[in-house]
Amino acid sequence: MRKSYPTTPDGRYFVAKNRLWRCTDPRLDETTRRDWVSELMSARRAVRDAGDEAQTHAARARVQTAKTALGERGPVWWDDDAPDETGCAPANTRYAAWWRSLAPADRASGQD
Repeated sequence: MRKSYPTTPDGRYFVAKNRLWRCTDPRLDETTRRDWVSELMSARRAVRDAGDEAQTHAARARVQTAKTALGERGPVWWDDDAPDETGCAPANTRYAAWWRSLAPADRASGQD
C-alpha cells in the first residue's frame, strides 16, 4: 500500500521527512507519466543492483533523466515565477501557515 503524504494546496509539493518534495507535473498525460514512472523504478532498481561505480553512475543518470521528465527535478513546471522550495522544511517556506493548520496526524505523516 502506498503511503499518503500531505500535499500543498497548490499541488506543487508533498511533504516527507519534514521536507517539501516537488510533485509530478500535472500537465503530463497519463501514458507519458506512467512510462516515465516505470523508467524511474527501473533506474532505481539499477542503482540498487549496480556492481561497480560506472554502473552506479549510469543508473543514477537514468534516475535524473526520469525525475526531470516527470518535472520533479530541473526547471519548475509552474509558470508564475514562484521559487522552487524543494528540500525546505515547510515551516520555513511560504507554506508555513498551511503546515501549521494541518491536523497533528497529517503533519506527522509528513514527518516520517
